Amino acid sequence: MRAYGRRHRRWSRRNPQPLLFVPHESLLRLAMTAIGRALFRFRSEAAPICAGLALMATGLLLHHSHRTSWPLVALITAGATIATGLRRIPWGIERWTERAYAATSIAVGGGWLTAATALGSGHSPLPTVLVLAIIALGVPWWAHRRRRARVRVDRVIHAWPDLADTIGLNGSRVMSAVVDTWGWRARMKLRPGQSVADVVARVPAIESALGTRPGAVRVEQDPAHAGRCTMRVIAVDPHAGAIPWPGPTARTLADPIELGVFEDATSVRVPLLRRHALIGGTTDSGKSGVLNVVLGNLVACTDVVLWGIDLKGGMELQPWAPCLARLATTPDEAARLLADAVAVLEARADASSRGNSRVWETTPDAPALVIVIDEYAELVDTAPDAVGHAESVARRGRALAVDLLAATQRPTQKAMGGGALRSQMSVRVCLRVRERRDVDLILDKGMLTAGWHAHTLDAPGKFYVLADGHNQPRRARAYLVTDDHVRDTAARYADRRPELDPLSQAAIDRPSRALEPPKAPTADPESALLSALDEAPDGGLAIPELIKATGMRRTWIYDRLQAHAAAGRARQVARGRWKA
Repeated sequence: MRAYGRRHRRWSRRNPQPLLFVPHESLLRLAMTAIGRALFRFRSEAAPICAGLALMATGLLLHHSHRTSWPLVALITAGATIATGLRRIPWGIERWTERAYAATSIAVGGGWLTAATALGSGHSPLPTVLVLAIIALGVPWWAHRRRRARVRVDRVIHAWPDLADTIGLNGSRVMSAVVDTWGWRARMKLRPGQSVADVVARVPAIESALGTRPGAVRVEQDPAHAGRCTMRVIAVDPHAGAIPWPGPTARTLADPIELGVFEDATSVRVPLLRRHALIGGTTDSGKSGVLNVVLGNLVACTDVVLWGIDLKGGMELQPWAPCLARLATTPDEAARLLADAVAVLEARADASSRGNSRVWETTPDAPALVIVIDEYAELVDTAPDAVGHAESVARRGRALAVDLLAATQRPTQKAMGGGALRSQMSVRVCLRVRERRDVDLILDKGMLTAGWHAHTLDAPGKFYVLADGHNQPRRARAYLVTDDHVRDTAARYADRRPELDPLSQAAIDRPSRALEPPKAPTADPESALLSALDEAPDGGLAIPELIKATGMRRTWIYDRLQAHAAAGRARQVARGRWKA
């Protein structure tokens, strides 16, 4: 008997008996609740049937209360059908097939409702026509990919609390979700204490929990709230294939340059006026393609003079030679070109100070000067004397419309001049890199941790851009510029290129002070400074003229001028011009 009891307990543990719950509610209420839950869960599938039932009820009501209003129903139906077909109603339907389906559904439903209002919903053959219409219009609805994607998204939202606990984001919730052409995106609210960095760190876990392909999830910060973010799930890669270049869209340097397309089909528009740009990426990452897109737009601008430096014998920039005012292919030519750029910069600074102007306004008669340097690392290795001129242009050139556009395949600390040049680059394009640390070298420190994962880019031409208005890690792909595009564009705009203004050209024609050895300080620079101020004309002397007279640096000149002004021995007669 005791052995039987032990066997019975072991059997009970292995085969637990089901529990029977006796509810207090009636079975009818429980059945209605279960049916309601099922209808809510499959509401998308039941939409055509529900729409048919709603039409029947509306037709029955209108027939009994407003039987003579059928012309108004017909008029409303015709107006809604035409507006939908002509894209006058912004329902977020962009494809013409979806517009046609929506317009057809409105026309059929409205036509049936018009007849039901006049004759009654039960009048033969209206019920049969309604059933056939539900079946005919329901099949495309049930088979449509966007509806099925929406159902999957709804189920993900329903299961998100459990998924969040699994991946370590417990307490977060999905506020809303929208299905788009390439996938879906959701607005998320995080638990207090969580940040977007926590979500970015768990992106691989999110991809695993959602069952997506690797690299399909993007996370963007909500600029209005630190505890919210937007999660995008890219079901189909929109950048799987090359995107043909539509041609130049800029006509002046003030127009933004269109580099390519983001994953949401919006254009990547980057301003370059009074900005230096850096394009970085490893071999075969598409650096030359992005450079060609920029050049293809700049050659169409009527207020830009282009100079080029290509120390690989002109392999990259030679096709654009008809549109380049100067092209340096040797270290000596590069040094001379950058020295002339410094001379232009100083001449414009002097003229701006005389005219009491803060910036150089670009026009076709006074164009901007953009210097394109392909493979900046080669310039550092073979022409170190020119690096100082490039950094001088980077520090002082933006206000004077003398800009740099540098590209490099080796974004090392040495190639970027120890960070002095990179810090002046306000537009940065980062293509695929080999090492994770190169992301911070091209973009900025901490960008890798913030989600700018350029080391995961998997095709040439894919890039991240950091510029004004582009502060979120959004993947993009550059337009594909073919050799035929380059040849045709260069031939088209070669005869329309502007020339440097007379002031800048005169500064180049004079012997460049930038290449001369620095003048040795005079025995008494203080006396030389006071003498120069005493002999200054009524308009005063500019800072470069005082530097030449004393042989001292600019910072020393400024310090002594401030001291003399405080003592009453010197005064500023105009912006940047001084006399005793």
